[in-house]
Amino acid sequence: MTIQTDYGTVEYEENDLLVFTDGIFGFPKLTRFLLLRMNDDDDSILLMLSVEDDSVAFVLFDPFALSPDYSPVLTPEELSCLGAKDSEELSYYVICVVQTDYMENTVNLKCPLVINPETRHGIQVILANSHYEFRHKLRSFPSIGDQTDVPE
Repeated sequence: MTIQTDYGTVEYEENDLLVFTDGIFGFPKLTRFLLLRMNDDDDSILLMLSVEDDSVAFVLFDPFALSPDYSPVLTPEELSCLGAKDSEELSYYVICVVQTDYMENTVNLKCPLVINPETRHGIQVILANSHYEFRHKLRSFPSIGDQTDVPE
């Protein structure tokens, strides 16, 4: 199969897709997505493109690359939904809200996308009882902030 993107035509197989049976927040009808690497050597920033509506795409960050102490806790029901016994079996990504001024970009650590890499099924969760917020500015993370400092 192929899909046209801003980066050109991308070929993929059905087993390359991520499936979010219940969609993701704000997009409940879009359930099938393709992950595209922004850099061939780095999985810390990805583009998640809907194959059902190619005008919908999300920039994803590996939250552990931003904050090594990120510690999401899933409920037993969420683990069961993903077919996992332990949250360490799963992959986590956070959605970046891209602003015109890139210094204002934020990520949502409160509602990560959680994916079982074996089944390629995912869910978006709300981390209850956590200190994470819906909007963390990218520049607030040392791994990013150091790169965005501009000398006066």
